[in-house]
Amino acid sequence: MSKLKVSAIHDPDNDNEALTIDSSGNVTVTNTLNASGIPTVSSSNPTTTTNGSVGDLWLNSTSGEMYALTDATTNNNIWTNIGSGQGNITGPYSVDFLVIGGGGGASKDRAGGGGAGGYRNSYNSETSGRGSASESSLTLNGGTTYTITVGAGATGINVNTTGPSGNWSAISGSDITTITSNGGGGGGTRGVTSGQNGGCGGGASNDNSASGGSGTSGQGYDGGSNASNDGGIAAGGGGAGEAGTDGNGASSNRGKGGNGLASSITGSSVTRAGGGGGGSQGGYGTGGNGGGGNGGTDQQNGDPGTANTGGGGGGGGNGVTFGGNGGSGVVILRMPTLNYSGISTGGPTVTTDGSDTILTFIGSGSYTA
Repeated sequence: MSKLKVSAIHDPDNDNEALTIDSSGNVTVTNTLNASGIPTVSSSNPTTTTNGSVGDLWLNSTSGEMYALTDATTNNNIWTNIGSGQGNITGPYSVDFLVIGGGGGASKDRAGGGGAGGYRNSYNSETSGRGSASESSLTLNGGTTYTITVGAGATGINVNTTGPSGNWSAISGSDITTITSNGGGGGGTRGVTSGQNGGCGGGASNDNSASGGSGTSGQGYDGGSNASNDGGIAAGGGGAGEAGTDGNGASSNRGKGGNGLASSITGSSVTRAGGGGGGSQGGYGTGGNGGGGNGGTDQQNGDPGTANTGGGGGGGGNGVTFGGNGGSGVVILRMPTLNYSGISTGGPTVTTDGSDTILTFIGSGSYTA
C-alpha cells in the first residue's frame, strides 16, 4: 500500500497552516502539500519511453498491476513489476544462448555410432561446433514472445537400415533470425555402410570403404569412416568438438565417438554433444565425452546418448542387437536479472549466476522478454 508523507503541517513563524484538522477530524488543505510515494494512475502500462526518476510508481487501474521505475535512462527505461513480479517493461536487451539438437540413433550389427546434435553457442566467447567462433548474442525486445524448440533424440533400431537422425532444436521469434541446431546423423549398419549427415555426422559401419556422414558447418564434425572390412569395429559418430574415429585399423581409439564441447553458460562447466561409439565383434568403440553412448560388442546393444546433452547413440554389436538412442537436446538462455521478465512456458529450470538469470529448457516452450 502506498503511504502519504506530509512534509509540512504548520509554519510557526507566520501561522500559515498548510493542513489543519478540526475537532471533528475534518482535514483542510490551505497551502501546497508536498507528498511522495503516490503512484501515477493510468488505464495502461508505462512504456520504455515513459521517463521519470528511479523510485517513481505507476498503477494500471485496469489490471491492478503496479510498476516501479528501477532504471531511469531517457526513452529506454525499465519499469519493474512489483505486483505479480512478472511482465517488466523493458527495452531491447542482449541474451546469450546455447542450442543443441537431438543426438542421432544407431542400428544393429557392427553399426556406426550416431552423431551428436548440432552445437551453437554465443556465451563468453566460447567455441561453437566444428571449431567455429562464438556467435553473436541475441537482442530480444520487451513484450515479444520467443518460441523454444528442443529436439528429441532418435530411437535406436535393430533392423538392417541406417540409424535414424535426431531432431533439430531452435530459438525463433518475429524479430530475430532463427537459431537452429540440426539433429545428429544416424550411424550406418552392416551392408548399408555409410552414416547420415547431420549436426554432427553419423559413423560408418564396419564395411569396406564405408563413409561417415558429414557434420554441419558451425555445428559439428563428421562421423568416422572405414578403409577396409576386417570384421572389426564400426566408426564413431562425430561430436561438436572433434570427428568420430575411424573403425578399422591399428589405432587403440578406433571406433570412438568424437568428443563434445564444454560451456559454462549455466555457471559451471558442462561438456555436451559427444558422438556415439561404434559397435563391433569382440570389442567396441567408446562414446565421446559429452554424453555419447558406448558401442555394443557380441550380442550387446549400443548404449544410449545422455539426455539433454545431444549425445549420439552407440552402435549395436555383432548380431541381432539394438543401436542406442540419441540423447535429447537442450536450449539454454542467459540474461541480466534486471531484464528477466519471469514469463515462460514449458517449465524451464530457472537459476542465477552472479547478476544473470539462466533458463534451461529440456522441453519445448517459450520465453516472453
